[in-house]
Amino acid sequence: MGVELESRRQKGDGLVKRFERLEQIRRLDPYRDASEIYRLASAYEFPWDFTRSLELALYRTYAVPSIGRLLAETAELTDRTQKRYDDTSLLLDAVIEHGFDSEQGRTAIRRINQMHRSYDISNDDMRYVLCTFVVMPKRWIGAYGWRRLSRHETVASAVHYRTLGRHMGIKGIPETYEEFEHCLDTYEAAHFAWDKDARRVSDATLALMTSWYPRPLRPLLRTATLTLLDEPLLRAFRYTPPSAATRAFVRRAVRLRGRAVRLMPPRRAPHYTRQNWEIKGYPNGYRLDELGTRPIPGIRGCPIRHGERSAAD
Repeated sequence: MGVELESRRQKGDGLVKRFERLEQIRRLDPYRDASEIYRLASAYEFPWDFTRSLELALYRTYAVPSIGRLLAETAELTDRTQKRYDDTSLLLDAVIEHGFDSEQGRTAIRRINQMHRSYDISNDDMRYVLCTFVVMPKRWIGAYGWRRLSRHETVASAVHYRTLGRHMGIKGIPETYEEFEHCLDTYEAAHFAWDKDARRVSDATLALMTSWYPRPLRPLLRTATLTLLDEPLLRAFRYTPPSAATRAFVRRAVRLRGRAVRLMPPRRAPHYTRQNWEIKGYPNGYRLDELGTRPIPGIRGCPIRHGERSAAD
């Protein structure tokens, strides 16, 4: 049954209206109100799904050797994996929670750009990373979410990240979701490849994800994570694919979680990434302008360069 029909069915009955926020989103303009729509989707409708999908979005960028190799050289994702995870999540989260024009949003973008400017990475790589932020949440939610993203939410996501990309000085940003998706798929087909240093970054990230759980469960969780990776990723990192039975079991379990969420009442308060229990590094709080690295160009820190200063600098 489609979302629209289900929404009409529940409208007016005595139960909590599970689709009332979707109705709110549809009353907004996906271009003018893009960031507000994205905030409603990520903080109210799908907070867990956005966290998981954006983790995998960043993870898959390691399979592009020019990205994965330089991330290994900085040691940020191999020696200080939790801090790098926390800082990246918190900086992106500040823009979503407070908006591009807020003091917090401008501070977060300025910090991102200060780090990224230190290393010489192609605009094509940077644009590809941006594409993962647009495409992977839609694909994840389409497979595992309690409902699919609406067209309003899909358009708003593309507009939100176009805005972020402009603030970061990226050139040639796709216009529509379909163009983001085409850019991602063609770039991965052309560039995914084996690299031993990128594999080190991948292994460190998998170790981080499993470290959040009790030690006896970690081998199982590592296998479960691998089942959620697609074949091109597994080939690029040279991981042994999990068995078909294991893959089917894990993916069915994640889908069942989505069905369970569908039966719950809608979230009444936002849940932002900064509230995730996986954020471990700042038990006493943090300042946005102190997050991230202070890299010496060409030596350590984030390896992504922007060719020109943005309005947030």
